[in-house]
Amino acid sequence: MTTMAAATAVRYYPVAPGVRLNVRSGPGTGYPLVRVLPEGARVPIYCQTPGETVTGPYGTSRIWDNVSDGEYVSDAYVRTGSDGYVASRCA
Repeated sequence: MTTMAAATAVRYYPVAPGVRLNVRSGPGTGYPLVRVLPEGARVPIYCQTPGETVTGPYGTSRIWDNVSDGEYVSDAYVRTGSDGYVASRCA
């Protein structure tokens, strides 16, 4: 089934140059810091969810990217090539 293959395909996206990106336990800066990604990191986006509005190198966005189980980064710091959703919404 091609639908299932498309749903499970995970793409990796580059974090903005020169940025050490905070990874949070939820979609907002008020959530606890889980870890910090090093400069030059690339992140998988498993799903995306609306959250706190953040302004970063790639504009202002309220989209947060789920990069691991219970780990989120602001989409404003990830070069997805889009101002909208590039992955399915998180459940």
